[in-house]
Amino acid sequence: MADGKPAEERRPSVVARMKASKEKELYPMSDWKYDAFLHTFSVLVDLFFREVHPRGAWRVPRTGPILFVAAPHANQFVDGLVLQRTLKNEAQRRVGLLIAEKSVHGFIGWGSRQTGSVPVGRAQDKAKPASGVIYLPDPINDPTLIRGVGTNFEKEAEVGGMLFLPSTKGESGSSIDISKIIGPEEIRIKRPFKGRLPIMQLTGRDDIDEKGNLTNTELKGSKDGYQGTKFKLAPHIDQTEVYKAVFNRLRSGGCIGIFPEGGSHDRTELLPLKAGVAIMALGTLAGDPDCGLQIVPVGMNYFHAHKFRSRAVVEFGAPFQIPRDLVEKYKNNERRDAIGQTLDMVHQALSAVTVSAPDYDTLMCIQAARRLYNTGKKLPLPMVVELNRRLAVGFSKFKDDPRIIDLMDNVKDYNKQLRYLNIRDHQVAYAKMTLPTVIVTLLYRVAKLLVLSVGVIPGFVLFAPVFVATKYISHKKAKEALAASSVKIQGRDVMATWKLLVAMAFAPVLYNLYSILLSVKVYQDHLWGYVPEWVPFWLVFVAGWIVFPAITFGALRFGEVGMDILKSLRPLVLCISPTSSYNIQKLRERRAELSEKVVKVINDLGPDMYEDFEQTRLVSDPFREDGALSLMKEAGLPDKTAPTPPDSPYLSRKNTTRSSQAIPRNESFSNIGAIGMFATRPPSRSRSRSSSSGGGFGSGGFPVSGFTSLDTNEGFNEASNKIRAAMRQRGQLRRRKSGVSSDGEASEGA
Repeated sequence: MADGKPAEERRPSVVARMKASKEKELYPMSDWKYDAFLHTFSVLVDLFFREVHPRGAWRVPRTGPILFVAAPHANQFVDGLVLQRTLKNEAQRRVGLLIAEKSVHGFIGWGSRQTGSVPVGRAQDKAKPASGVIYLPDPINDPTLIRGVGTNFEKEAEVGGMLFLPSTKGESGSSIDISKIIGPEEIRIKRPFKGRLPIMQLTGRDDIDEKGNLTNTELKGSKDGYQGTKFKLAPHIDQTEVYKAVFNRLRSGGCIGIFPEGGSHDRTELLPLKAGVAIMALGTLAGDPDCGLQIVPVGMNYFHAHKFRSRAVVEFGAPFQIPRDLVEKYKNNERRDAIGQTLDMVHQALSAVTVSAPDYDTLMCIQAARRLYNTGKKLPLPMVVELNRRLAVGFSKFKDDPRIIDLMDNVKDYNKQLRYLNIRDHQVAYAKMTLPTVIVTLLYRVAKLLVLSVGVIPGFVLFAPVFVATKYISHKKAKEALAASSVKIQGRDVMATWKLLVAMAFAPVLYNLYSILLSVKVYQDHLWGYVPEWVPFWLVFVAGWIVFPAITFGALRFGEVGMDILKSLRPLVLCISPTSSYNIQKLRERRAELSEKVVKVINDLGPDMYEDFEQTRLVSDPFREDGALSLMKEAGLPDKTAPTPPDSPYLSRKNTTRSSQAIPRNESFSNIGAIGMFATRPPSRSRSRSSSSGGGFGSGGFPVSGFTSLDTNEGFNEASNKIRAAMRQRGQLRRRKSGVSSDGEASEGA
């Protein structure tokens, strides 16, 4: 991949395979146990998430050792299950994950053993509050000397252990390795602390710039009268067995998955990557340079990760290999430089498949700008993630530009108005409807809601104890996780895991109780005489286990639709109310002005970021007659390569035209009409949510004849006309099958 070697040369060497097979695996993976576990518990993913959409799974090599690096780690144990399930379904690869040693107990521990996971001891899990306080006596001339007051480093600390500073105001605390213990009140750390927060904590001074440098160099020590800060100490963790297990798995051609941030969190940006991921890659190649190890970045992009029936996009980036010169540096005792450069490569790769923002407010503004920019039809979920990423990269580059500052202020104000009215951005469009239309729509949706409630209320009542228990326990666990962490903001990253665990424990107990009560009632009076006397009690108990879960599942499906309708009622009511209809009308006008402003700023700054900006648009420009959009993109087709952000790790392909760089090597435009992704919708709804390719040829896609060259405007216009004609033909066919005329509407969106 990265160095252009053929597949045969990238496969693990025979010697490495034989050597790895002779050594007994510390954490073996059984294929049938792995598959059985995923097949059984993948239903949890389908129940919790409304949609999990894989993207770019064709990039994952089908053979050879792979180190999957996934981020952000926003959903604790759910992340691992989603990643393993996606890889098995899309790439037929089994991956053993690195899991925190403190979690290897109970159900999680049992599940990790079935899937060949490798337990890892983490210093933060064993960190304990230490006695006394610490400070920097000479932060300018001797920044690695730490002095304590009331401390006992000789008993509580150890060389190779770690020192942790507390988090403050939502900002994570720093940590550092201990290199030497001088005495009970003095230690020396391996390198100086960096950043404004740790220097402020250790000196009490406020003359610190954003990079953590002291501006008043005449003052050598800490602030006069400053006592110091509290801290935690962790012992040295020996990871020899962990690295050995990882090296053996990779050298034998297996796959390892790691979340290199070191732990789950609910922040909007990536945490600093731990050195372990670089050591695993470099150590594997140092022992067997010809094993063909590749690193695949994976973006775990969630929309409200902690919420029930939320959505997610699992995006796989381009695989890359570690250059041989870095491996040689690692082998020749230049490990710090080799590890640092490898971490930079991994971070750049992850930046290309994730959406990062400095804070939550900025992320909300970026998402609002995306909605304002896309004023046309609804975008597919992967395209939403890609557009968010491009806007986030643009904000990062031009955040000091006056146009961006002014635009962000306006978007923030628009978001405040939406929150004040308690409506969503897409609901502002209701203000265009006439009063009779609003009334009819409101009555129609209320009627639909009443009909759906017949299927929702029984299941909601039956499952209510589980809902209450999951909400209470998940919030309690979130508070506990927040108190024990220095990087979490609200602890939401553990909520989805605990909701699933509590539901798995409580639901069987509840169904069993209902089945017993049903059997008792049948025993007493045959369910008020409705059940014949010849029906055995054991059959009633079994029937209860079938009926009650079915009622709950039906309530889930009906409730999902009903909730969407319920959320759409408020803006309709506001449009009818004389006091609030004016506010919504003004907000719609404000949205139109802001949308035009967003488009203008993007059009002005976009070409400065991407040379081929006009050719690689994801959505059309609503203020241009020609749309200025690659029509293949609008149809959901990979006609052009996505513009590469600055410092992206994606390796450019040589000797290819611009319009073919995003197509896999085994595909070209000459046979593009035979690709199933031309289908507007695969025949199965579940298939559309579980496949990154959109189904094979003939699996629901409409027939498209082969295209000629698409490197000219005439070629693209021809392709566009064919696609639109085929889409119209398919739409007419679907309407005929459903009995709806071409002039009518098939359904109404909630």
